[in-house]
Amino acid sequence: MKAHDALYIDGAWRPAASGDVIEVVNPADEQVIGKVPAGGALDIDTAVRAARAALPAWAATPPAERAARLAALHRALDGRKDEIAATVTAELGSPPKFSEAVHAAVPLAVAASFAELAARHSFEEKVGNSTVLYEPIGVVGAITPWNYPLHQIVAKVAPALAAGCTIVLKPAEDTPLVAQLFAEAVHEAGVPAGVFNLVTGLGPVAGQALAEHPGVDLVSFTGSTAVGRQIGAVAGAAVKKVALELGGKSANVILPSADLARAVNVGVANVMSNSGQTCSAWTRMLVHRDQYAEAVELAATAAAKYGDRIGPVVSAKQQARVRGYIEKGIAEGARLVAGGPEAPRERGYFVSPTVFADVTPEMTIAQEEIFGPVLTILRYEDEEDALRIVNGTVYGLAGAVWAAEEAEAVAFARRMDTGQVDINGGRFNPLAPFGGYKQSGVGRELGSHGLAEYLQTKSLQF
Repeated sequence: MKAHDALYIDGAWRPAASGDVIEVVNPADEQVIGKVPAGGALDIDTAVRAARAALPAWAATPPAERAARLAALHRALDGRKDEIAATVTAELGSPPKFSEAVHAAVPLAVAASFAELAARHSFEEKVGNSTVLYEPIGVVGAITPWNYPLHQIVAKVAPALAAGCTIVLKPAEDTPLVAQLFAEAVHEAGVPAGVFNLVTGLGPVAGQALAEHPGVDLVSFTGSTAVGRQIGAVAGAAVKKVALELGGKSANVILPSADLARAVNVGVANVMSNSGQTCSAWTRMLVHRDQYAEAVELAATAAAKYGDRIGPVVSAKQQARVRGYIEKGIAEGARLVAGGPEAPRERGYFVSPTVFADVTPEMTIAQEEIFGPVLTILRYEDEEDALRIVNGTVYGLAGAVWAAEEAEAVAFARRMDTGQVDINGGRFNPLAPFGGYKQSGVGRELGSHGLAEYLQTKSLQF
């Protein structure tokens, strides 16, 4: 068991103001595997004050030097990649291969991208008779989720460092151990004291204190839409900026000309990855009525192959939530073709890979984010009907379109109210902006667009 008894504030490890701790549970076997301090409002205040004190010097640091610290951070994380993967497997329940390929490798790619971007990004430009300056927004309060614990930390901290901001990080209480590894890497990379600070704690306590703190200039939050609304309200009252990456109910649109088998198999794999705990997962599969029966059979067969290949969901609470949605789908008349609400194991927070057919757009399981390994398959009559279904939720985070010709898929994707669309299985790009329309959020992460969230604009007229 790993027992961390300190917070990382102002370049040093120090105890929390209270002696309270948070126990970290392995969701695969329900055993306590670690403890971290339960930081509170006093710890947040200390961390924010340290970040404010460090801000002037870090903001004035040349971009090339900030880039060098980010490159050093990348090296420090790379040296810990095996420990990172093992830690995420233990605290999230992610299968080891997935932890290595995604939870460890993707944050490394993102960190490297921001090190390169910081070195070449122009922080000023000429516009007519003006010089426009792009300056750090100030102190960032970063609140990260449990589903991709290191990736979401890097996606917030790396651009903030590149921009010249200082940061206070409050990671998810379910998966705080990898955040401790990240803080160790920051220290090893030589990031000046106070520039990065880590306070572990509960969301309603430490998270709320961070969002409300008057010394925070930007709150960057990834999580549920409900909590995002609360943070937006708090930030709005203080007239401070927010960046919100929230929920999704993304559509996977299979047009009649597409390779149906490939589109269905990739779509099922997308939903089952990370045990369905992905905000951008394509949880609604849309299939033309003439191909619907075949698609349902393909999806049911594909889902059955996952079985023990996916890990548990993160907690007993999340397991109960997902199983409740499955029961709701059955009650509302959807046809269960794979999986179901019964727990597949006596121990651990596992949920069976589940597929619903005969789902209609108004059903709860077609409208609300489930955040588990549950796929809903909807039929459409024609492209206009498909588009109506795609855009018929409060979300607009991600999606996919499949067609024989790329131009056909692109034409449909242009009409989708969503922030990111994969065309015929497009690959992840760490430089492309990620974020949502409607209630899926405000702002963008990754690449130059992600960096821009941490900058404010000043113009000098001549």
